[in-house]
Amino acid sequence: QVQLVESGGGLVQPGGSLRLSCAASGITFSMYDMSWYRQAPGKQRELVAAITSRGSTNYVDSVKGRFTISRNNSKNTMALQMNSLKPEDTAVYFCNADRRSQRYWGQGTQVTVSS
Repeated sequence: QVQLVESGGGLVQPGGSLRLSCAASGITFSMYDMSWYRQAPGKQRELVAAITSRGSTNYVDSVKGRFTISRNNSKNTMALQMNSLKPEDTAVYFCNADRRSQRYWGQGTQVTVSS
């Protein structure tokens, strides 16, 4: 059974930081491309950051320079370090694992940026 479990969300003030984690089980983690998506109320889910199985990364323009995605294949985990958070970063953040036709999602973790 595949499980992706996100953690680390919460309420933070503008300019603050959070670190999200995704723990994977039931897959050969090192072979999967991993990514973070987010969905704000009333909006479509969007890709935030991705890291391939080989470690290449890419980011949506709105988070470049503020967010950093990383992975630890020995621990089957992925992280998203989020700095200089803005109110527009408020959303539910989802972990995604993708390999060929196999795609899995976590249940999401809420991030709220507000004063």
